[in-house]
Formats: sequence, C-alpha cells, structure tokens
Amino acid sequence: MSSKSIREEFPLHWLVWHNEFSELDKELAKEVHNKEKRDPRGRTPLHLAITLGHLESTRVLLQHGANANAENRGYWSVLHEAVSTGDPELVQIVLKHRDQQRYNSRSVGVPELLQKLKESPDFYVEMKWEFTSWVPLVSRMCPSDTYRVYKSGSSVRIDTTLLGFDNTSWQRGSRSYIFSGAENSATIMEIDHDQREVFTETMQLQLISPDISILRPTDDAIAARLTNPIVTTYIDTEKICFERSKSGLWGWRSDRAETVNGHDTKVFSAFNVEVVTKTRVEHLSDQDREKSRKNSKSPLESFLGVAEEHNKAHGASNGDLSSVSNNPSSIKPEEYFNKHFDLGNRDIGRPIEQTVKTQKFKATLWLCETFPLSLQEQVVPIIDLMASSNAHFKKLKDFITLQLPAGFPVKIEIPLFHVLNAKITFGNIFAMDQPMEGVHPIKGADVNACVIDDPCFEAPPGYRVLGDGHHERLRDEADELLQFAIQQSLLDAGTENEQVTFYEALSRARPTINSRQKQEERFIQQAIADSIAIQSGKNIEQLPVMDRMPGVGMDEEEQLRMAIALSEQEEQRRKDEDEELQRILQLSLTEK
Repeated sequence: MSSKSIREEFPLHWLVWHNEFSELDKELAKEVHNKEKRDPRGRTPLHLAITLGHLESTRVLLQHGANANAENRGYWSVLHEAVSTGDPELVQIVLKHRDQQRYNSRSVGVPELLQKLKESPDFYVEMKWEFTSWVPLVSRMCPSDTYRVYKSGSSVRIDTTLLGFDNTSWQRGSRSYIFSGAENSATIMEIDHDQREVFTETMQLQLISPDISILRPTDDAIAARLTNPIVTTYIDTEKICFERSKSGLWGWRSDRAETVNGHDTKVFSAFNVEVVTKTRVEHLSDQDREKSRKNSKSPLESFLGVAEEHNKAHGASNGDLSSVSNNPSSIKPEEYFNKHFDLGNRDIGRPIEQTVKTQKFKATLWLCETFPLSLQEQVVPIIDLMASSNAHFKKLKDFITLQLPAGFPVKIEIPLFHVLNAKITFGNIFAMDQPMEGVHPIKGADVNACVIDDPCFEAPPGYRVLGDGHHERLRDEADELLQFAIQQSLLDAGTENEQVTFYEALSRARPTINSRQKQEERFIQQAIADSIAIQSGKNIEQLPVMDRMPGVGMDEEEQLRMAIALSEQEEQRRKDEDEELQRILQLSLTEK
C-alpha cells in the first residue's frame, strides 16, 4: 500500500501517525471526515494517537469530539490504552474528556429515551434479580433484589434495595430513581428513603458541550490508575448459539416448556457463552507488579480450573516511560495500513503484557410469546436508563441486544463474572398478582393495563431536597469495581505461603484452633473438589487440593453419598444455630 493511497483512504490516521497535529486540526475543522473510522488493525484515529503516545494529536482529536469511550478490537477502551502508556498527562486529558462525553451523552440520551417511552403503553412490572453461583457455598454469600418499575407517560420510577458493593460487602438501602421527561429536558431524582433525602439533576438537551470543570480528575485518581492493572471483562458473543432445551428420561426427549409467574414459556439454552477477563500490567513498575501479583493470587482460581493464558506481545519487557519506543518493532506505515500484510506478533505501542482468563457458561432463556409487554418498546429503554450507572443492567443490556429467539424473556439466567450468575425474572405485571400502592390494574377481556398515580413520580413529603448533581450520577468504572469487589471477597485469608481450605477462602476467616472444625472444613473442601472432578471428567488426583482425606479412591456413588451426608450435616448445623438464636431472642424479650 503506497503512501498516497494511505493518505486517501485514512487521511486522519496518516496525520496522527506522523503527529502532524496542526494539519490534523485544520482537517477536522472541515467536518468532512469520519472521526471514528477504524484502520485495518481496528483502531480509531484517537486510539492510534494514544497508542503512539502522541499527546498533541490526542488533544486535537478530543477537542473536536472524537469518541473517548470507544473500544478497539481487543475490547480495550481509549482510557485503558492511555493508562498503558504510563503517561499521567495523557491519562488526565482522556479521563476529563471521557467523563464530559458521558455527561453529554446522558443529557441527550435520557430525554430521547423518555420521549420514546411516552409513546408506549403505561405499565408496572417487577424484575427479581437473584445472584447465584455454580460454585458450592458461594451462593450463600449472594443476595437477591427486586426492582420495581413504574412507567406512566414520559415518567419512570425504579425502586431497588441492592445498591452495590462497599468495601467488598454487599451494600443495601432503600432507593428510588425517578426520571421525568419534558421537551428537550429531563429531571432525575435519586431518593434515599433511609436518609429521607432527595438528590435532583436537571438535564437540558445540550447542543453545545458545557464546560464541566467539576469532572477534572484528581492527581490521586490518576495515580491509582497508573499503579494498578488494567482490567476489562466482557461476554464474547461471536460464538453464541440458541437451541431449544429438551426434557425427558430414558431416551424420550421433548421440547422443554415451563410456567413462569403464570405465563407459559419455551425454554432455550444459549451455548458457547464465554466470559473473558483480560488484565494488562505493562505500565506497572516492578514494585507495583509484585503488589498486584500478591493481591491476585488465590487458591480459589486454581481450584476452579479457570482457563488462564499469559502472553507478552510484540517486544521485550518495558522499562521507564522515557526509554520506551512507541514503535519498538519499527513498523512502517505501508505495512501497518495494509490489511493483507501479516505483522505476526509485532505491533505499535508499548509491548503488551496481559493475562487472559476465560470461562464458558450456558445461559438459559424462558420465552413467552404472549407476554403483555414489548421488549424493545418498553423494557429495553428502562434497561438503557439504568445501564449507565449500574453494572448489572449493563451486562443484561449486552445480552438482550443479541438476536434472541421469538418471545419475551420472562426469565433470563446469564453469567456476570467467573463465579457469579444473575437470574432475572419478570413478574407481577400491572400489579395483577400482588397489589402495589399507587398502581391500579385494569383487567379486560382482551387487554390488561394499569393506571399509576402521579405522586409515585414525586419526591415524598417531608424529605430534604438537595442540589443538582449527585456524585453517584457519574459512577466511574462500576463494572470493574464490581468485579474487584467480588474478587476481593473470594481472596484467601492466609498469607502467601499459608495453606487455607476452600471454606476458609470463601469466608475470609483464618484457620481456627478447633481441630474438629478444621477437619469438617477439609471434608467439605474435599467433597466439593471430588464432585467437581466427577462432573468435569477429571481425575481426582489432578486437582490442586492442599491435603488428601481418607477415601479418595471411592467410586461415584460413594462420593455422592458423602456429599449428600455432608450437606445434610451442614444444613442441620445451620438449623440448630437458628433455633438457638431464636431461643436467645425469646429469653431476652421475656426478661424485658
């Protein structure tokens, strides 16, 4: 590919490659170029500028509105790539423009979503979220929640009690989020029922980007990014396929059908659902790498057998920023922009050092063809509203935007992370099954509907109303924070060289002196390990368990009996604890 043909096909990329930022500014001012066009390696002009470390070209592109939230072919965002350069000035400018664009996107997107909802029928529905795990005992840590969704005209209210994580523990509270639309504007209220406070935010449909100085990132925030690994988690949708689930025994199989909340559904399975977590560390110093390595090591990961691949791409280990070339492999533009030219393991930018972890899951869908709600017209806009500030809804949005089989997904079970699944069930439509204050169901022969009182979309009387702009509106990297919290909650409780049981790793409790309790825990650990080995077809001897207990060579039936017996013992112990607690409470009430 000649220089002339590159300039003609990729004019902005060519100027970025040579860091001709003055000429780039002139070309962008003409507003005739596609700022988001991708080169043969999957990079936009902004991604290319950052990967090459060209601060001036990066600044020009951002000033002209290049998308700071874009992802490249490897699912790395613009900010991820900026952090990987190790340049704090580059990180600061990208972070500032990214947050400003997110705010502007909400200013445009929220009023448009509410206007779209205004044209659809009013409804009330409950979305029950159950967090489960395929790992035994982990489910005991997982909470559940019910989102109550009210929609009337261009007003939406969403109630929730599960707020997220706070220092690796689930954070609960009673909150309502109210979106009220008007022409070219929207009012958002976040109501804290525990504190009896209302945070308000008024969004005008922005034609010109405002100056949002409050979004300027702090030095501490930038330093935190530069001293920690870069992590991205995504669901690989390329290989997903849907098949009708079957039921039956002894060779007789039929299509699986179930009733969910009174609705007849067809059950489908989504195969080849892969959750991929990629971690990069090329920007870290030796000290930060060691700290990251110690914090990420857990017996849980090796125990679960999560597929893990380490790779170091195009080049040797990096040193200080000043000594790193942005084109270490001396790639020529004629090679880079030629889609037919194989670069092999070579690439531009700092040599990438990343770890890739993948886990395959099977998602399940319960689809109803006669459900009284429209997925695209009524439910998807609600999910869009919540996805901007809620990592759970963002994962749900990524999944339901796939080409699903016909019908409304009354129930969905999808993976969130390596050890955590989400099961979402829609129910109590129009408050037909269970009465709800402010919602009046209308039952007819051919159609069901409801009427929702206006006070449902107003701040409760007596609550303290605070000023515009609640800090949680621009929750930063909620997806990564959620993943980090889950990872931290599952870290081993001992030191790096101290052996801990699987049960101890989950409960974050140090080994106790009670030898009988330690023996019971090791029995539980071994039973879990053996059952997973049997299901996966692995040899028990190959599992990385610290200690062997008697009876390792038992057959499958004996293993199953032991697992059931241990489960019954654990259930009885919990029952005894509950009864003892109730007895103590009764005694305390009697004494009063």
